[in-house]
Amino acid sequence: MQLLLDLHPDAYPLSGYRRKQLLEWVFVHGAGEYAAMSNLPAGLRDELSREYILDPFRLVETVRSQDGSVKYLFTLPDHRQMEAVYMPYLDRKTICVSTMVGCPAKCAFCATGALGFGRNLSAGEVVGQILAVARGEGLSPRDLRNLVFMGMGEPLLNYDATILAARILLHPDALGMSKRRVTLSTVGLPKGIRRLAQEGDLGIKLAISIHAPDEETRQRIIPTAHANSIAEIMDSAREYQLVTGRRVTFEYAMLRGVNDSTWQAELLADLLRGLVSHVNLIPMNPWEGSGFEESTEQELQAFYDALEARGVEVSVRRSRGRDAGAACGQLALKQPGAVQAGA
Repeated sequence: MQLLLDLHPDAYPLSGYRRKQLLEWVFVHGAGEYAAMSNLPAGLRDELSREYILDPFRLVETVRSQDGSVKYLFTLPDHRQMEAVYMPYLDRKTICVSTMVGCPAKCAFCATGALGFGRNLSAGEVVGQILAVARGEGLSPRDLRNLVFMGMGEPLLNYDATILAARILLHPDALGMSKRRVTLSTVGLPKGIRRLAQEGDLGIKLAISIHAPDEETRQRIIPTAHANSIAEIMDSAREYQLVTGRRVTFEYAMLRGVNDSTWQAELLADLLRGLVSHVNLIPMNPWEGSGFEESTEQELQAFYDALEARGVEVSVRRSRGRDAGAACGQLALKQPGAVQAGA
């Protein structure tokens, strides 16, 4: 049987108004079972249920934070687990989704890195996270208007599924999201960034997790970073901007005594010269066994000031849901056998 959500909306079964009804049940009403699709004939619902799986998850669990954020832990049919985070704000509702079970990038400060790599998710398993969160929050899937591919996994290493998922999100017959409200976050893979630049009308936003402006520090905290130099990453970012005309965001996790020195802020500003960019400084969300501490407010402010003084557009992105273990991988890491994700 095939997962229905793996299909591009233009390839959905049925035709005419029946196809429209099916798409509305999935992406407007967020139906998790065919039995709920009351305006489809019973025989047609039975036929669909024999050919297409509607819900990609065997179990959905939640941990709610005092700030309103909700961490979702999904168990797949093969018993592997991954996560998504729902973050409601006054002016928007945002969801952070995973593209893999675990992650091969192995960033030392990230809980997902400790999980190892399990497998890639299909496009439908990515889209299914949005639908499941909407059901869990009593919302229509179309109420979730902001999305980041910033959960478990490296999206550009699961390129085809991630791009198909993005196209499903943007399709007017599916979730109809705005391309300006969808962000793909990558650890910095030049080949993937260049490929993304050639996606024509896709037009989603790019965020690069740079985390350090010097090779020694970056390779310390991102063991796989030796495969792609900072210079290569910056070259690909400039090419992306030249082709797409879009601003590039750089994510920077603030690790005390590791990457938060003023000289590193100055070097980062030098790297960004001539690029239309924005830097998000992210106070580390601590987790047991990481071996890292978050920078103090004073260290964070000094880094911020050094960037701003050199003309860099910068902001601080405060973590949400700390009491719910909302950083990538924290909830899954607590599960029995979680460290053997790649087994």
